[in-house]
Amino acid sequence: MKRSRVHVLGASGSGTTTLGRALADHWAVPHADADDYFWLPTSPPFQQKRPAEERRALMRDVFVPREAWVLSGSVVDWGEDIVRECAAVVFLTLDPVERLRRLEARELHRRAGADFDKAAWATFLQWARGYDDPEFEGRSRAAHEAWLGQLRQPILRLDSALPKEDLLSEVLSWEPAKRGRD
Repeated sequence: MKRSRVHVLGASGSGTTTLGRALADHWAVPHADADDYFWLPTSPPFQQKRPAEERRALMRDVFVPREAWVLSGSVVDWGEDIVRECAAVVFLTLDPVERLRRLEARELHRRAGADFDKAAWATFLQWARGYDDPEFEGRSRAAHEAWLGQLRQPILRLDSALPKEDLLSEVLSWEPAKRGRD
């Protein structure tokens, strides 16, 4: 795959930010994470949502005008106009047990030596567990699949149990125009 505008999404803990950064670094293009636009900067983080129109305006000002970039994270229900600017989409999946293990390891790293809100963590973990439940009303695999089904861009589906280097290699060797939806 050549340098372009790419959206990488999947469940929380599936490695979207990790792959997005690796791809952006490889191409020497900007990387943006949806959470950086979705949430207002607070301490502790992830407490107050930025209004959707502000999110989109900020994204349009900061990186969308560039010729190539990588956006990681989910923008379902608020960032469709940004995704329309993309040449391709990469959808990461991961076994739920491994995904939750990664989330717990990430959180331990984030809060090392710091106080944290145990109730907020429990709420987040409960939300993250819901992803694979087809009846879950929040961000879920079913919602992502339905959203992906509406996109016109080619979609590369990858199991993010692979090492980061292998995932990056899969994306770089992909030829979206020739392969279409995978």
